[in-house]
Amino acid sequence: MVAEQVMIDHLSRAVISDPEQNLTSEKQEISHILPDSKLAPIRFRKRTLHETKIRTQSTLTENILSHKVQFDGRIISRNGRDACRELVGFFFTHDQSLTIYEYRQFGKNRTNVLPFIQKNIYCHQRGRRKGKQYRLADLYVGANLTFLSSDHPRLPESVKENTVLTLRITNVDWRALDSLRTDSEEHDDVTSEEANDRKILKAIQDLLKEQLRKRGVRILTGLGKHLQQLDKEGNGLLDKADFKQALKLFRLEVSENDFESFWLILNSSGNGRADYGEFKRAIIGEMNEYRKSFVRKAFMKLDFNKTGSVSIIDISKCYCAKMHPQVISGHSTEEEIKSSFLETLKDACSKSDEVSYGEFEDYYESLSIGIVDDEDFVNVLCTPWGI
Repeated sequence: MVAEQVMIDHLSRAVISDPEQNLTSEKQEISHILPDSKLAPIRFRKRTLHETKIRTQSTLTENILSHKVQFDGRIISRNGRDACRELVGFFFTHDQSLTIYEYRQFGKNRTNVLPFIQKNIYCHQRGRRKGKQYRLADLYVGANLTFLSSDHPRLPESVKENTVLTLRITNVDWRALDSLRTDSEEHDDVTSEEANDRKILKAIQDLLKEQLRKRGVRILTGLGKHLQQLDKEGNGLLDKADFKQALKLFRLEVSENDFESFWLILNSSGNGRADYGEFKRAIIGEMNEYRKSFVRKAFMKLDFNKTGSVSIIDISKCYCAKMHPQVISGHSTEEEIKSSFLETLKDACSKSDEVSYGEFEDYYESLSIGIVDDEDFVNVLCTPWGI
C-alpha cells in the first residue's frame, strides 16, 4: 500500500509545470526582444500547446522509480507515540534520494499513508560521517538515519522538539539491495576512526553486560529512572558529571581511561552534554531489532489509544502468568508472578500509576541481557501478553 502511494505521489506531478518547459521558448523570445524592451519574462506569459514538451529531462517514470530499495524504520525516542510510528522508506538509485512515509491504521478497516520525510537527497547529521550523502551502503538493519528537524516543518510537534531526528532501520529489502548494489558498494567503507569507535564501545558494553547479568533487572531500570530524574530541563540532555555520578551510584565500574574514550565518541559535537538515551544505548548496548520489534508490538497492543503510556491497571488486566515456568512447575502461583512483575515495573517508573514506552522498553532491555537466544526472549515476552 505504501509503495503504491509513493508511485502515485511522484508520477502524478504534472510535466506541464516543470520549469524546463520555459527554457526553449524563453530563448526564442529573448532573440526577438530589443535591449530596451519592457516585455514581461516568459514565465509570466502564456505558453501555447506546441511550445509544451510532452516529457522533460527531470520527468520521473515508473521505470526510473522502480530502481529502489524499500526499508522499514522506527523513530528512536522515549516518547511512546513517536517510537511506535510505522515508517516505510524508499531509497532511489537514479539520484541517490530517499523518502519516508508513515503508515497509520485506525481500527480494523481504516488506513492512511502520508509522507513523513519528503523525497530529496540527504546527508548524515551526526557521527563520523556527518555531512556525507546517504548511499546504498548506509542501508542495513540497525543503521541510523539522521535528519535536521528544522528541514521538515510538517513533522509532528513532539518529533520537532529534538534538533536531530534519528530513525533506526529495522528491516531492508535485501533482494532489491543486492540487485542494485554495484561492485564499489559491495562493502561498507568503514574508516579507521569508526572501527576504533566500535571496538571501544564493544569492550565497554561487554564489561558492563557481564556486571549486569549477575545483578538482575532492577539495576538497568533503576539507572534509566535515575537519569530521567536528573533531567530537570526535560530535554533529555545531561552533562559528563551526571553520567559519571550515575554509574558510580549503581556500581557500574568503568575505568577512567575507558570513560574518557567513550565520552569523546558520545560527545562528538563538543558541547559537553549528551542525550541520556544515547548514553545508555552506547555504554550498555541494546537488544537487536528482531527483539525490539516484539517489545513495540506488545506495547502497541497495551496502548490501544496510542497515547504513549499505559496505566498499571491495564497492564495488570492484560498480563497473564498462567504459562510461566514457575507456575507450571508449582513453585509459584499466577498471582505471585504477576505481583513480582508489577512491583519491578513500578520501581522503574517515574509515575506510580502508569508506564511510559521508554520505561517498558527499559524493563525488557534489562531482561534481554540475561537471555542469549532470540527465540527464548521472544517466547518470554510474547507468552504473558498473548501476542
